[in-house]
Amino acid sequence: MPPEPAAPEPVLLLHGIWLVGSTLKPLARRLAAAGFMPVPLTYPSVIGGPGPAVDAVRARLRALARGGPVHLVGHSLGGLVALEAVRDAGDLPPGRVVCLGSPLAGSRIARHLDHLPGARRLTGRSHDLLCGGACACPSGREVGSIAGRIPLGVGALLGGLDGPHDGTVAVDETRLPGLADHCVIAASHSGLLLSAEAARRAIVFLRAGRFDADAGSPG
Repeated sequence: MPPEPAAPEPVLLLHGIWLVGSTLKPLARRLAAAGFMPVPLTYPSVIGGPGPAVDAVRARLRALARGGPVHLVGHSLGGLVALEAVRDAGDLPPGRVVCLGSPLAGSRIARHLDHLPGARRLTGRSHDLLCGGACACPSGREVGSIAGRIPLGVGALLGGLDGPHDGTVAVDETRLPGLADHCVIAASHSGLLLSAEAARRAIVFLRAGRFDADAGSPG
């Protein structure tokens, strides 16, 4: 008898601030068509903050573990939550992490809100994580970052974004020492969720640990 096909590798999907898991449906459909098992996770990004979100992510990663990898794809704040969840957590299943438009080096837009009366309520308990970004890439885990370069988004109206950006996060904010790979595509911040190119790059990275399997050094 022919061997049974391997079970699809789970991919936990994390949305950004103010959003919910259903906003990840276009990306989830593309991941499923590529043979993965996408699992969107909704978490309270403003009221709950990173602590409960990290706990929820770790619990779901353990629940999805089947002896093989469980990957993570996070958009914006979701990428930061993903990195926090897998940092210093040796009991979690292996897997790669893809960050879509995540301010890994900290968000200038979030820091700008400190100077606007009442505006900090918009980021709530996630404010400090957005401002500070990720400490470092977690050891023993390949992390890739996809940045957008179409400057459309309400964040651009607040000012403070220098150089190429996606309307909310600057390209240079999406870099972090230790990344396995980095790429820039034609997409706005919210457009990264809908982009076929972003999904294609994420799929290649989840399979190979690079956005282009035959590429050289990180971009």
